[in-house]
Amino acid sequence: MRSPLLLGPAARGVALMVLFTGNATAQSASTAQATSTGSGQAYPTRPIRLVLPFAPGGSTDTLARILQPRLTEALGQTIVVDNRPGGANNIAAEIVAKSAPDGHTLFMASPNFTTNKSLYRTLAYDPLRDFVPVTHLGIGPYVLALHPGVPANAVADLLALAKAKPRGLSYASPGVGSASHLAMELFKMRAGVDMAHVAYKGGGPAGLAVLAGEVQLYLGSIASSMPHVRGGRLKAIAVTSAKRTALAPELATLHESGFPGFDVNTWDCVVAPAGTPKAIIARLNAETVKVLRMPEVRDLVIKMGYEPTGTTPEELARFLRSETELWAKVIRSANIHLD
Repeated sequence: MRSPLLLGPAARGVALMVLFTGNATAQSASTAQATSTGSGQAYPTRPIRLVLPFAPGGSTDTLARILQPRLTEALGQTIVVDNRPGGANNIAAEIVAKSAPDGHTLFMASPNFTTNKSLYRTLAYDPLRDFVPVTHLGIGPYVLALHPGVPANAVADLLALAKAKPRGLSYASPGVGSASHLAMELFKMRAGVDMAHVAYKGGGPAGLAVLAGEVQLYLGSIASSMPHVRGGRLKAIAVTSAKRTALAPELATLHESGFPGFDVNTWDCVVAPAGTPKAIIARLNAETVKVLRMPEVRDLVIKMGYEPTGTTPEELARFLRSETELWAKVIRSANIHLD
């Protein structure tokens, strides 16, 4: 019998609902005014470094580049995007955790931020203790995509195949402990099936492996998967979000396909080093949320497969705690470690 813990805490569902609706009342006129750095100087006093844990070109980098010029204008200082890939996001996170808490160095975090504490026995930083939330930026589902040769057109068909031949199906992921890998582990646990995991060095190679028929399926992003689905090179049978996505409304959710409450997504948020003054966090939050609500920004973010969010720091804090708790349970159940 599957553990009810794998359904995720109730607070997680509430937090995600808040992410999609936003909270306009949290923004006040005072946060748009000049903010003190704690030394009496108006914030910001120099360029702001936004550290990313990925190389240029991916979804996180694309989102950062969408926000960069508009935040530069709003804050009156240049936003410098600093790509620091490697170490399963730990290199970039450690840089920011050890930076001065003055609002001039920020971290653009993604799902690894809530999983690494459970995946690694030792970390040089604590994701919840050494950072303070600024705002959630955007969230998007994974697509459960199959090679066209797999005789399954719905989730029920796929599960029937998996149950008939345990480990007869294999799935690709961008690597052990990646968000896609963990999402598939949660799906397997909820479904009570066993499929072989094949780890690749990145999302691109994982997707190509499914296209080539080396493996039968994977959880890919909307942006990377749907062009191949439209072209008949992949077969999509579901999305992992709680609601259907506007970019592929014909696809059922896993929630609709027999997995009530299943709601797993890729996402990005902004956090700052612990100790950053509350006034600076409030200013960063207000300006970032304002940018996310610009119609042209919203359109660009939706086209990349994300739903723009924009939350208060408190809402983001609840979301990060909930995600950390959920994935800790999955990682323990699947006995996954990276060191």
